[in-house]
Amino acid sequence: MKQEKLELIADFYEFTMSNGYFVNKKNDIAYFDIFFRKIPDNGGYAIIAGLEQVIEAIQNLKFDKEDIEYLRSQNMFSEEYLNYLANFKFTGDMWAIPEGTVVFPNEPLITIKAPLVEAQLLETLILLIINHQSLIATKTSRIVNSAQGRPIMEFGARRAHGISSAVYGARAAIIRWCSWNIMYINSTKI
Repeated sequence: MKQEKLELIADFYEFTMSNGYFVNKKNDIAYFDIFFRKIPDNGGYAIIAGLEQVIEAIQNLKFDKEDIEYLRSQNMFSEEYLNYLANFKFTGDMWAIPEGTVVFPNEPLITIKAPLVEAQLLETLILLIINHQSLIATKTSRIVNSAQGRPIMEFGARRAHGISSAVYGARAAIIRWCSWNIMYINSTKI
């Protein structure tokens, strides 16, 4: 799929906080964890998915001239900070539970270690990706378990909220043994 522009997928306060850290030279190393507190449907477990897209998003996070001009037009950011963003490259580290793994409330799914200025910009983007794909993978796992070996097909694109949601939703479903794995197991040629 074509690389999406994801650099401005953040709550606005994440930029204002990052700017504040930058201006005040508060660039200590920070750690933050992505986790969830409870399983909404009392299903007992969840499945993590979306890690590949998180890695791609972080590796490709760049602010182009249009992004910088938009942020400049908000009259809330120092020029030094905008110059920093124009040359942004993530320098931190990330640890994560592998995709498709069964996970439980309050355990770190992803841990980010990075300078405060960088780490602050990632929260919304990571949550967006992980929450959506983990939801689909978890629901697929429950459906597959309920089907007791009968084939399950993925038709999520019919109700998805956009093309990306359809593609990434199908990807998450496949992580938990939906139709692609069943077709692969039952055929010699795809």
